[in-house]
Amino acid sequence: MAITSILIVDDATFIRNMVKKSLLPPDFKVVGEAANGLEAIKLYNELKPDIITMDITMRGMDGLTALEEILKTNPEAKIIMLSSLGEEKFIKKAITIGAKDFITKPFKPERLISAIRTIVDG
Repeated sequence: MAITSILIVDDATFIRNMVKKSLLPPDFKVVGEAANGLEAIKLYNELKPDIITMDITMRGMDGLTALEEILKTNPEAKIIMLSSLGEEKFIKKAITIGAKDFITKPFKPERLISAIRTIVDG
């Protein structure tokens, strides 16, 4: 398996750290971290990661808006929503916009790793 590059987007540092600890080498490489949607768009365009994990609720620009913006410029972007907003309306909206998966916090590392591998492997 090739190394999968990942951009982590969450306004909470402790969540970014949890995600980072879940995605260890040699299979995964965290190439960047962002605290809001605007930073996510900028870093996505610079880094072109294989996968983005994205929270929904963030200051500045929320994750759903960032999801839409990233997919406008690259419809092939692979984004996993990782949010405590596990209500059906948020899940449906994210998937309708184009998220590849939706994982509710708190999450199990195995669930995140499984989702990434499934998406990357196509």
